[in-house]
Amino acid sequence: MNSSFYLSRSLSEERPVAVLWGCQLGTGARSCVVKEDDDLLEHLVLLRTICLGADARDELHVVAVDSKNASGERKPVPIAALRSSLLPMISLKGLELVPPVTFVLQCGAGPVYLSGQRVTLEDDAVPEAHEEELSEEDAADEDDDGAS
Repeated sequence: MNSSFYLSRSLSEERPVAVLWGCQLGTGARSCVVKEDDDLLEHLVLLRTICLGADARDELHVVAVDSKNASGERKPVPIAALRSSLLPMISLKGLELVPPVTFVLQCGAGPVYLSGQRVTLEDDAVPEAHEEELSEEDAADEDDDGAS
């Protein structure tokens, strides 16, 4: 079960787009894939929260992330070990992943809920260059006005 909600403005307004993202891991779906978009823009998955569902058994639930490392290898890395009586939820800060990324429930029956944001970053080099051209034109106009 994946769901997304738009939070911010469109790219035409030259702002990054942040979309709420979430999925459920359990006996029915042991993994969740966040796919790569094919639009030549930079995308990030920011994982914020991992929590157990109310009906999760009191057993160990291990969530791992499977993504390419710097060497291009894929190896699942555990990122959370939850148990309803001890640690039913964790909040994460600074975990930024580049799609495609797969979240896997390595042990436990779930349900385990993951939530965060998908962010699309725009290349700011073009607008900055345009702003520099405009400021140079303004300076040239001021010089012309001063010479008259």
